[in-house]
Amino acid sequence: MNCKNNEELANLVEEARPYTKEGNLVDYIPALSRENKTDLSISIYNLNGEFYYAGDYLKKFTLQSISKVITLALVLMDKGETEVFSKVGMEPTGDPFNSIAKLESNRLNKPLNPMINAGALVVTNMIPGRTFEEKWNKLINFVAELTNDNEVSCNQKVEKSEFETAFLNRALCYFMKQHKVIDGDVEELLALYTKQCSIEMNCRDLARIGAVFANDGCDLESGKCIITKDIARVCKTFMVTCGMYNSSGEFAMKVGIPAKSGVSGGIMGAIPQKCGIGIFGPSLDQTGNSIAGLKLLEIMSKRYSWSIF
Repeated sequence: MNCKNNEELANLVEEARPYTKEGNLVDYIPALSRENKTDLSISIYNLNGEFYYAGDYLKKFTLQSISKVITLALVLMDKGETEVFSKVGMEPTGDPFNSIAKLESNRLNKPLNPMINAGALVVTNMIPGRTFEEKWNKLINFVAELTNDNEVSCNQKVEKSEFETAFLNRALCYFMKQHKVIDGDVEELLALYTKQCSIEMNCRDLARIGAVFANDGCDLESGKCIITKDIARVCKTFMVTCGMYNSSGEFAMKVGIPAKSGVSGGIMGAIPQKCGIGIFGPSLDQTGNSIAGLKLLEIMSKRYSWSIF
């Protein structure tokens, strides 16, 4: 069972919107602290080609941690699972996404999974290319293919704000460089990572990417398989186990779909063989997830029996 029209979806958004008052805007990236706290929008891209939306679904926002899924897919296609997972693990952490604790306690000093910042930095460090420009072009062209939008780009104000305040990420990088988990220039890696996180799009674009993952890596419109079926499966598995930071377990119980959030307030969902979902709601809970976005997904999962479990 799925949403049948935009009016039905708009009613669900209004049911979840009051929860925006219970959250807060992100405060450690100054450029993200200026959003409208009560914003909430959603797009759903069904695998039968139907498209539904509610709220200001064309408003752009930055991907932040949602980009981790995209970069992981790109690097897995280039490097293969053996090489990638020799540098980063496959286990949930239970710790905040920017924590250094598990790096220090893990005997191998490698991050436990690609969805926390340390693991994502390792994956970004593996993007193919000899220069910064080659790596960035490889990534942004991949995003353009996923969204079918050659104009997709990064928000330079957010990029600059994020780079200038990336103190914890610098600490993670230098720790991992000390232990030979990453190599190369730390500042260049951070520049690429913050540029990656600052890629911006709207809910429709995000739902379209979610639909590619939901459709085993194949684009609905062109029929082209952009991502292999197995890599799409790996990414969706990480979305279930680690995609909602250290509340992923609770999310799996209450909603039960592969999803990835970002501290801009975005959430990308990919329900296998059903639909892709894009949500934007910048008011966050204490974990860093869109508080009203989570409630909206919980309501919809119960109504439409979306849980994969």
